[in-house]
Amino acid sequence: MNIQEFDFELPEELIAQHAVNPRDHSKLLVLNKEKKEIEHRRFYNIIDYLKKDDVLVLNRTKVIPARLYGHKENGTVLECFLLKRYDLYTWEVLLKPAKRLKIGQKIIFSEGLLEAELVEIKEDGNRVLKFSFQGNFEEILDKLGEMPVPPYISEKLEDKSRYQTVYAKEGESVAAPTAGLHFTEELLEKIKEKGVIIAEVFLDVGLGTFRPVQTENILEHKMHSEKYKVPEETVKIVNDAKKKGNRVIAVGTTSVRTLESSVDEEGRLVSGESETSIFIYGDYKFKIVDAIITNFHLPKSTLIMLIAAFGGKKFVFDAYHEAIREKYRFYSFGDSMFIY
Repeated sequence: MNIQEFDFELPEELIAQHAVNPRDHSKLLVLNKEKKEIEHRRFYNIIDYLKKDDVLVLNRTKVIPARLYGHKENGTVLECFLLKRYDLYTWEVLLKPAKRLKIGQKIIFSEGLLEAELVEIKEDGNRVLKFSFQGNFEEILDKLGEMPVPPYISEKLEDKSRYQTVYAKEGESVAAPTAGLHFTEELLEKIKEKGVIIAEVFLDVGLGTFRPVQTENILEHKMHSEKYKVPEETVKIVNDAKKKGNRVIAVGTTSVRTLESSVDEEGRLVSGESETSIFIYGDYKFKIVDAIITNFHLPKSTLIMLIAAFGGKKFVFDAYHEAIREKYRFYSFGDSMFIY
């Protein structure tokens, strides 16, 4: 399969620079993949497409304010982007400008409230920093860090909570599971009242999620790895639903990847914590997921390949072209899509 098959032209003005208010007033493009029908709705109408005993699976990961600005002892300013925690003090990071910091040199953040020493330079250019601080790292991060909104969003994020789902619970994601940003607490309550069962998974979203595939042949693409957890309670709920013929609806590609990564040979969901580098494309056979709520994704990304595998490539791309004609808003703060 060639990467060019997953390319499309997107006018720059359709890249959403801020979130819609209220959250659930974003547009919703509904795709019925059996009938090949498309409907234009608002996100709060999602409830009309959910049935009693459906299972709605949320990725309840939490986004951390992963972008920090510090300086060397000589005053050179550096941007530090937290990628992955190794232990209480040690993180893999992206540094800009990276070459300015040598092994053993320090970065000082906010006049010494936080300091970090460079301990390793990895083969891929990422750096490993050992932090030193007094008190609680999470509290310091909340105070000093900025939310890691993607580079295509140039507008300053005034309210940190808008890049966090209302149901975020735990974890260290450096990007939001953006399909979940459309839900309000009130909408979730109404969904529960309708008899929909809500289940949780956790996948710490990494930067690799957004990176476009660089190889011409997509089979040569090396997929990034992300940490996930499937609780025992979720396993019971999902396997019971599958047995009874009820639908499992994944909120976001991160929930899809978690569910499809944690399956035994009989096609049953299993609990546990692990890492996944699952790459879903082409004629992949979905084992757990029956419907997906998702945002609009970047051209040539692994995410659009996943959605094309689920909804059918031609139908999904026809829907994308219709969304562009109808001026839908794209990417992290953009509008949403329901495929069933």
